Amino acid sequence: MALGPSKTVNDPGDKWEVQVRKGSLELAILAVLWSGRLYGLEILRQLADSSALIVPEGTVYPLLSRLKAEGFLASEWVESDAGHPRKYYKLTASGRRRAVQMAEFWLNFSRNIDGLLAPLTSTATRAAATRITGKEER
Repeated sequence: MALGPSKTVNDPGDKWEVQVRKGSLELAILAVLWSGRLYGLEILRQLADSSALIVPEGTVYPLLSRLKAEGFLASEWVESDAGHPRKYYKLTASGRRRAVQMAEFWLNFSRNIDGLLAPLTSTATRAAATRITGKEER
């Protein structure tokens, strides 16, 4: 999964960032499927294009299977012009309710975190400018 600035392999922030991405992936998949059915590769592309979540197939497909087993998704095989059938996923009524619940939680949670981060924002901006220009801004 790639999102944000690149880090070195041993950067301690990597584990934290990976956990944040993993924790938000279920909501991101439900959100991608909100407007209609998609097959696996389309889901991966939407995640990458809309959220910069670059997710390996080996991460998404087990999550899709779990969401289906929990009743949040339905799937069907559809013949394709490309020659092989594709498995399409769509939200069930339960999945739509779950997506709304998760989105409400996310919005409240992120608003609260944003409030905590407000004092850091100007500090982080100055630090980034210093790294880029080599000059401390005042």
